[in-house]
Amino acid sequence: MSKRHNSKGREIDGILLLDKPSGITSNDALQKVKRLFDARKAGHTGSLDKTATGLLPLCFGDACKFSAYLLDADKHYRAQCRLGVETNTGDAAGEVTKESPVPILSEKSITEILNEFCGEISQIPPMFSALKHKGQRLYQLAYKGEEVERAARAVTIHQISLTEFTDKHFEIDVICSKGTYIRTLTEDIGRRIGCGAHVSSLRRLGSGPYRAEEMIDMSGLDKLAREGQEQLDKALVSIDSALVNLPELCLSDSVLFYLCQGQAVTVPNAPTEGLVRIYKQDKAFIGLGEVLDDGRIKPRRLVKL
Repeated sequence: MSKRHNSKGREIDGILLLDKPSGITSNDALQKVKRLFDARKAGHTGSLDKTATGLLPLCFGDACKFSAYLLDADKHYRAQCRLGVETNTGDAAGEVTKESPVPILSEKSITEILNEFCGEISQIPPMFSALKHKGQRLYQLAYKGEEVERAARAVTIHQISLTEFTDKHFEIDVICSKGTYIRTLTEDIGRRIGCGAHVSSLRRLGSGPYRAEEMIDMSGLDKLAREGQEQLDKALVSIDSALVNLPELCLSDSVLFYLCQGQAVTVPNAPTEGLVRIYKQDKAFIGLGEVLDDGRIKPRRLVKL
């Protein structure tokens, strides 16, 4: 949805489900799309590696207020992995650091090893990552040849399955919690097999409620842009589509008046805890509310009215 235009760009509200190409950073993709839409405000919901492709939700305008909920959402990846070769980055973009003979494996033996990584596991974030150490990105230190100690973090692998297997390559389908590094997962699987491994290609197929079939790629966006901004805007999905797993409440105009003033309100038959999606009687999305201990609903994040 587009609003007024000014020198800093149009005010647009919505979410674009971009199929990020390989070879550009998530921020590069964001800036290119932002310029294409002539958008005043935009942000992404968790970066993909430069070499990775796939689903990168981009938030425009008021949608940026809710980007954290997509950042915290589960992700779905498909990774092709090379056995017997380790790199300093954990993927094909890095320098080879070690080569080892690959043992004789079967689909059954690899599947059994993969099952060991299902559930809550501990990961040490890679040096080539965007995490910060004393104000600097880890990858900035890594490019200078520095390595610092990183604390292990708990992540959850909800599902991991073998989708393809040859003597030196395997492909896995992974559904995981936020903060999971597929490169680290692949390296740990390779070490468990006994020969090391790295990610040769990575594609994100899902993020929160969004799936790969909903994506649009750069060429598709360029085509829409040539048809005009109105057609381009049709590629956006609604802000509340990011929050479909939360219960919804429709409030009367009188109750909404007080909520929008920052006051907690009483709503009959409301959920007893957690977050709720709030709508006007005409089904227009208003934002998120939070259920207080006394049952009232207080505003958490509201869109501009």
